[in-house]
Amino acid sequence: MSVPRILPLFCFLLLAPALGSQNSNPAPAPAPPAAQAPAAPVTTMSVNVKVVTLPVTVRDKKGKIVKDLTKDDFDLEEDGKPQTIRYFSQETNLPLTVGLLVDTSMSERDNMDRERSASRSFLDQMITRPQDRAFVLHFDREVELLQDLTSDHAKLEKAVGLIDTQQAVENTQTNDQGGGQSRARRGGGTALYDAIFLACDEITAKQTGRKAIVVLSDGEDRGSKETMNSAIESAQKAETVVYTIYIGGHQDNNNGYNPGMGRRGGMGGGYPGGGRYPGGGYPGGGGNYPRQQENRPNGKKIMQEIAEQTGGRFFEAKKKESVDDDYAQIAEELRTQFMLGYTPPKDQSSGYHSIHLTAKKKDLVVQTRAGYYSGQ
Repeated sequence: MSVPRILPLFCFLLLAPALGSQNSNPAPAPAPPAAQAPAAPVTTMSVNVKVVTLPVTVRDKKGKIVKDLTKDDFDLEEDGKPQTIRYFSQETNLPLTVGLLVDTSMSERDNMDRERSASRSFLDQMITRPQDRAFVLHFDREVELLQDLTSDHAKLEKAVGLIDTQQAVENTQTNDQGGGQSRARRGGGTALYDAIFLACDEITAKQTGRKAIVVLSDGEDRGSKETMNSAIESAQKAETVVYTIYIGGHQDNNNGYNPGMGRRGGMGGGYPGGGRYPGGGYPGGGGNYPRQQENRPNGKKIMQEIAEQTGGRFFEAKKKESVDDDYAQIAEELRTQFMLGYTPPKDQSSGYHSIHLTAKKKDLVVQTRAGYYSGQ
């Protein structure tokens, strides 16, 4: 073997132990991280701010709805003191809850067909999204929920089809908690106030978003436990707008009086969910039905008052076609309402507070609720 070939091999043998020793040494441990200062505690503050929300509709002197307004176009007072409008929008994306309350007492027996037809069309117009829901109830001497909140058009169609005055004069099969039994329900009765109270207190008060009920009736309550004031109060507490459609019709020959029928003459049952809510006195609590014609309440004025106090609108259906027209106007309002909000004074007392909202521009009519309840 030649020397030139041996020399590189010899050099490699001499260097191998050193290289192995160098590679076997462990890598130096990384320096420990610098100690971190403890994080400063985070302070959270919970603020419960009451906001009063008002659905608002504005019309010009010709009755046309005005849409191009801002919060600066309004003056707002609570209990006579100026308030600052902090929230303002024309919000149509909020969920919509609509209730249909139909008078099926004998005084309305000539109006059932057109009421059913118009009601189907109205619900089809209003319930167009899954988050929009409606319910249907009817009232005569008692209140019955025909369909609870749903967006199912087939269920609503079926419920509207059940609206009929025939149940008020024939023996009907009931499925009360005490067991099904057939009872005759003759004689008059119109639990208007009970229907509004229960619709608001039991259904709409538990919902959020835009809320409205539509009442079709002659406005002559006979047999409610509730009063007109308590019905209005329930709507105001539930922030529910009440639209009333006055439909006059036949009047009971005895004006709703049934001899021997006392304050709790209605059938028992339970509500909601298809049950029955028994009627009461007149008008809206206490006593028997009136015997004399002159004691009949002014149904038109009652319907006007309920609508005005809750921020709704009163309609009078004089023609066969007018129910559809009324529904169309209500649908337009619900689609174009302004939503206005403000924070009330911190030192306000509990109870009812009046609201006065006006437009700065002349010849504009503002429609909203007349007040609200706080601390309850």
